[in-house]
Amino acid sequence: MYPGYWAAQQPDHIAAVLTSSQEAITYAELDARSNQFSQYLFERGLRRNDHIAVFMENNLRFFEVVWAALRSGLYVTTINRYLTADEVAYIVEDSGSRALISTASLSEVCEGVATQVSNCPIRLMVESAAAGWSNYEEAIADAPSEPLPEQWIGGSMLYSSGTTGRPKGIIRPLPELRLSDLPTPSDGATGPYGFNRHTVYLSPAPLYHSAPFAFTTNIQRQGGTVVVMPRFDAVDALRCIQDFEITHSQWVPTMFVRMLKLAEGERTGFDLSSHQVAIHAAAPCPVDVKRRMIEWWGPIIEEYYAGTEGNGSTRIGSLEWLEHPGSVGKTASGVIHICDEDGTELPTGEAGIVYFEQERMTYAYHNAPEKTREARHPQHPNWSALGDVGYLDEAGYLYLTDRKSFMIVSGGVNIYPQEIENAVILHDYVLDVAVFGVPNEDFGEEVKAVVQLADGIEESDAVRDEILDFARDRLANYMVPRSIDFIDELPRLPTGKLYKRLLRDRYWGKHDTRII
Repeated sequence: MYPGYWAAQQPDHIAAVLTSSQEAITYAELDARSNQFSQYLFERGLRRNDHIAVFMENNLRFFEVVWAALRSGLYVTTINRYLTADEVAYIVEDSGSRALISTASLSEVCEGVATQVSNCPIRLMVESAAAGWSNYEEAIADAPSEPLPEQWIGGSMLYSSGTTGRPKGIIRPLPELRLSDLPTPSDGATGPYGFNRHTVYLSPAPLYHSAPFAFTTNIQRQGGTVVVMPRFDAVDALRCIQDFEITHSQWVPTMFVRMLKLAEGERTGFDLSSHQVAIHAAAPCPVDVKRRMIEWWGPIIEEYYAGTEGNGSTRIGSLEWLEHPGSVGKTASGVIHICDEDGTELPTGEAGIVYFEQERMTYAYHNAPEKTREARHPQHPNWSALGDVGYLDEAGYLYLTDRKSFMIVSGGVNIYPQEIENAVILHDYVLDVAVFGVPNEDFGEEVKAVVQLADGIEESDAVRDEILDFARDRLANYMVPRSIDFIDELPRLPTGKLYKRLLRDRYWGKHDTRII
């Protein structure tokens, strides 16, 4: 039914458009092309529950490849386009993918991948064919554009971002459903954000990431239009809202920071009146940053907290957030429990590991049963955690403190870097910041800040002192960084994820650290 239903209802309606080139794909084209690829894969022997992988930059071919899997009972794994050949090959082999699809712009990395994925016989490249690869367009040219006789519902097996170790594939059983079993899509607004066929959704983040992947395919299930930026740029994002008359969008907090730090003329020079809903997630947003965004865009900002695991979620709107600043909302799925390291439930207001309770946990970490067990509560197997620390208030609102793995222990005091980062980022000189613990002979660890300065600001002792003074005015003394180092650019992906371990390990003598 998807996207075939919309190909029949509105064949010329735009399913997706790339902002840089204005290249677009209609629902009729998306339907035909995804059918062709699903027919090709079926002819090559792939059947329900088999796996394919996609290694692409933001490219419109992404959608036809993904929909081919979703309409033929396959698992699709989307791979971070910034990984090295070794890292890509690890995910392809670990996932058991029998087909890998990439693009000419990634050919240099792909040549290195081809020699390491002997168990993946189908390697197709859009617009070209590097050594060890075949051309995608030529491969599917003769495949029928009609749907398979049986269109089983497929799904994704996405990998964690690998910020604290090797990425883990997150797998759940596919539903025992065919597309023909699904109800006809509603013409009205659906879900908490009101998506429908009139929605024009801006995706400024990489499509391979779990949230853009889920939201863009959901928009296409509803018959709306996805507007894809090749990469985030603060001014271009505002221009896109105006030029494409965007109704819905999704962001991460670092994008908010970049837009707020634009010059006044750039920030206010665009018509944003079409914008109805701006969704954000991925990391806790500094309170002052979010408050300024609501003042600028109005009460259209919606926040949710969830993981790729799908083990639970919270949600909060702008007006509700203004009454509970800093919260990520009340539960939207699952029951929240806050527990200590031993699994004992903690009282209201006390920070601990955030668990979600579900009637039944359906996800597991692929090929990693020990990781699956570690994520479960020691006494309650239907409670699971993502590694985040937070607390609940009396009204049941969740506040995230930080990642458990980022906690600093200094002189026996637990310090969570997120609050420090939220304070430092507000200084006009600071474009980005990471805070973590480094060795201290007396206290075990001390607080270190690594700062990426705003354009036009030169590093100096005076700049360092001014940032430290700024922090002292806003933080308890034990939380103020004991030192600041400067860096040209923090190792942060466009998804907003910061590879803090790459920074931290340098100070602990681990010089062989890699992203995964």
